[in-house]
Amino acid sequence: MSDAERTGIGVLGAADIAWRRTVPALLRCPRLRLVAVASRTPDKARTFAERFGCEAVTGYERLLEREDIQAVYIPLPNALHEQWADAALRAGKHVLVEKSLTASAAAAADLARTAQERGLAFMENFAFLHHTQHERVRELIADGAIGTPRVLTASFGIPRADGALIRYSRELAGGALRETGCYPVRAAQLFLGADIEVLGARLRYEEADGCDMAGSVLLADGAGVTAQCDFGLDHAYRNTYAVWGSEGRIEVEWAFTPPPDKRPQVCLRRGDHTEQWTLPAADQFLRAVSAFAEACADPAARASHAVDAVRQASLLESVLELAGTPEAPARNRLGRAGTRSTHVPG
Repeated sequence: MSDAERTGIGVLGAADIAWRRTVPALLRCPRLRLVAVASRTPDKARTFAERFGCEAVTGYERLLEREDIQAVYIPLPNALHEQWADAALRAGKHVLVEKSLTASAAAAADLARTAQERGLAFMENFAFLHHTQHERVRELIADGAIGTPRVLTASFGIPRADGALIRYSRELAGGALRETGCYPVRAAQLFLGADIEVLGARLRYEEADGCDMAGSVLLADGAGVTAQCDFGLDHAYRNTYAVWGSEGRIEVEWAFTPPPDKRPQVCLRRGDHTEQWTLPAADQFLRAVSAFAEACADPAARASHAVDAVRQASLLESVLELAGTPEAPARNRLGRAGTRSTHVPG
């Protein structure tokens, strides 16, 4: 594929996730061509550009003005995702934005609508969804390996780290829900029906600055299948989910962040019988950016990504409403979320 046939992509922000995972994957994707990285700090942009062999741009607006860039990847702090995703779409660029996009259903729907109106791809970067281990789990469920699914349990927690990190900044929309909780909630979307909603939620906030450090969420779909999601930023490391059915249970031990060379294991338990598979390694970040490249090139591949992003934002918004904030604690944390009327462009 020639350079003219590849989608030129720029990066807004020299974030750690971009440096370690996503940009190396972009370079391995034959349908994408890394053009430039933008930072508000010239030295950061230059360091990033030298590492990955692209151009350095000072200021996000200047990158969006470039005609040789057709798509952008946005790994900025969570609080800046809406602003710059909107700016990129209005500049005519396809958008791949890091999770969590937003906890506002209305804002996500507006972005999806803008993308649809302008014929652009709009995708939230949950790389784990593209790992082949989840396809194997879905195949086992479809084949009746656990009978009728009843419950999903999913957990993602990490140890406390340097308090100066953005993940601990309430002002920049850090916190456990948006940093780790978004993964098990997104996994619930993967295994429950489209009519999934939040039934109850609890967040534990840090007294000093009000950042949420841990939480639990209960979800369900219209068929009565439930999902119990637990997460945190002050925990022994845990990264797993299990699907429990009428006749058995499927367990995935490295669910959300397996390295590209990791051969994951999927375990099936039925009564006294246990069967375990070691699956081929898969580069979920490469597969994710490849899915984005396909959406840039093929309008038929775009709609589902936008729908998923809006539904995820709606679920996170419901969690925050039910859990309350340090300033306004929820009176009924186990109340049922109200029905939403947010329109998802189709």
